[in-house]
Amino acid sequence: MKFLKGALCGALAMLLTAGLVSCGMNLNIGKGKTQAISSETEEKLKVLEQLIDKKYLGKIDEEELQSGIYEGYINGLKDPYSVYYDQEATKNLMESTSGEYDGIGAVMSQNKETGVITFAQIYENSPAEKAGLKAEDILYKVGDSEVSGRDLSEVVSDIKGERGTEVTLTVLRGSEAKELTFTAVRETIEYPTVESKMLEDGLGYLRISEFDTVTYNQYKEAFAELEAQGMKGLIVDLRSNPGGSLGTVCDILDEFLPEGLIVYTEDKNGKRQEFSSDEENKLEIPMTVLVNGYSASASEIFAGAIQDYGLGQIVGTKTYGKGVVQQIFDLSDGTCVKLTISEYFTPKGRSINEKGIIPDAEVEYKADGKDPEADNQLDKAVEILKEEIG
Repeated sequence: MKFLKGALCGALAMLLTAGLVSCGMNLNIGKGKTQAISSETEEKLKVLEQLIDKKYLGKIDEEELQSGIYEGYINGLKDPYSVYYDQEATKNLMESTSGEYDGIGAVMSQNKETGVITFAQIYENSPAEKAGLKAEDILYKVGDSEVSGRDLSEVVSDIKGERGTEVTLTVLRGSEAKELTFTAVRETIEYPTVESKMLEDGLGYLRISEFDTVTYNQYKEAFAELEAQGMKGLIVDLRSNPGGSLGTVCDILDEFLPEGLIVYTEDKNGKRQEFSSDEENKLEIPMTVLVNGYSASASEIFAGAIQDYGLGQIVGTKTYGKGVVQQIFDLSDGTCVKLTISEYFTPKGRSINEKGIIPDAEVEYKADGKDPEADNQLDKAVEILKEEIG
């Protein structure tokens, strides 16, 4: 087993953007500070290597051992938002933050008890829809390989692939479980992060599920469609939106706010960075913003800015309270590390971290067993807008 040498050379490699890694005892992390890999740590790793070599019964994966050291080092920060990502996790992270991937445009779910994989959603105009796949189809095979019982993430990885290539999928359809085979040509798929519709009395409804790279253009298209239908008031639904790109949420807020500060951040040295809106665009109609306890990060930046400028009432329940910013550092070997680097503040200087945004109209969601489509929080947002429009 050769993992020890790599571990000692690489255990601190995730910080290489701050200085030069020395394969031995010290890492320069800037401004004259060093973090020592002590001789005690080195000796303990040698002991662990020997114990594993001589005593461990299971199969040894040296890459997993090294990855575990990197993960453990970052976990030692005790920061839930700072994470080390191996190569596969890095690839998935980049897809999720960009909002794009090469695949067929389908959402799948797996029954925990049976292992059966089902198509839960087929995106409109996607390769999956063009091939003939439908929601509720049971996935039987990818190519010639049966998939039932396999890990869902592995199956999804098999279906994804380079744009322009084909993937053959066999499904079981309907109560008779009719076996059907389809061939889909992979394309670059955008995650649908924005949905919109016109409600009664000219009220536009716009839901943003997360703030990815693709979200700004999706927002612009949805907003333009609502405007074309004569929108008189707008509801922006950020419930359960976990956040996303700081740049994207600032770009969208620039479409709403007057000229001025959107948000600012401060790093560990007190250095301040400001993000501002220009005077080109400003929302001229009444609006409300829906939030809940799962609205976090970029969602709170959005709600906080709207609240500080008095552009609309925030409706729902107190938000999550994630007021810190992370940056992803590329480690040049297909892996990366995400570190918390600063704290953000609303235009009026409010810190949201561990505090959240308090709604102007606090409304707990109450499910209606007789009407699953009922939404008392949305009803309140509509009521507020109707009063403002008159």
